[in-house]
Amino acid sequence: MGSESKNLWISIFAGAFAAFMIYSYAQEQRKAIKEQLGARKVVVVAKEDIPEMTTIYDSMLETKSVPLDFVPDGFYSNVQDIVGNVSAVPFKKGQPVLKNHLYSPGADTGIALQVAPSKRAIALPVDEVRGVAKLIRPGDRIDIFVALDIGKGAGMRRESFLLMQNVVVLAAGVSVQNNIPRLIEYDSTGKNAIQTSLTGDTKYGTITIEAEIKEAQDLVYILSTSPGNIYLTLRNPTDGTLKARLPSSTADSILARATEGNAAPAPVLAPAPLPGGNMQGGKPNGGGGR
Repeated sequence: MGSESKNLWISIFAGAFAAFMIYSYAQEQRKAIKEQLGARKVVVVAKEDIPEMTTIYDSMLETKSVPLDFVPDGFYSNVQDIVGNVSAVPFKKGQPVLKNHLYSPGADTGIALQVAPSKRAIALPVDEVRGVAKLIRPGDRIDIFVALDIGKGAGMRRESFLLMQNVVVLAAGVSVQNNIPRLIEYDSTGKNAIQTSLTGDTKYGTITIEAEIKEAQDLVYILSTSPGNIYLTLRNPTDGTLKARLPSSTADSILARATEGNAAPAPVLAPAPLPGGNMQGGKPNGGGGR
């Protein structure tokens, strides 16, 4: 065998060996990458574009399997952990929804997102007497009664009447509807969250309700003239009935109802005598004998 043939075979073997080594290395790298990417996590992502300051519902979210190395900090795996929160930043479709990009409903987010279209939110002052001992909570439904002075001069009289029925309470103080009753604040560093339960909170002095525009206008007038004459009653949450307009209550109407059962009984009249005289022993007395 000549030197040229020998060199050719050496080159062929060297090339084949190099190709084998490259192939083996590539296979090892592929296996390592596959193992690395094989560990995955379920991550909640936006199913659609979500604007900033939007209440998030489950229809806006979906889950996606993501390689472990690409899972961001603060991710969610459960859609229900996000539902009801408010977006602090806009989310693009497919973007993971992270904890530091959400607000819990409360004083920071306000209640504008809770108000039904065409309606308005308005605050009413409450105390232990006018506000059911401050046992009203967000999400409750109430009826609103008002006591106003009607007429002028000597003819002035006070009347109380039912103004609004089945009214939705959006907030009691800073406790907001659809929110677990809690207040989340941060310490002076701004990093550590401090959670205060509002379940038994009675420190609030106002409640915020939802009203039609005309109803809100009426309430503004009453608040500007007689803010202490608004009284709230609490409904059972399953009671959605609306009563017909009741007659106003006055001192006279209350007194009349109170004295209805005290009227003197009607006198008992003696029966009228039968024709032909008095009856004795079943026979008429008088009228002739034998």
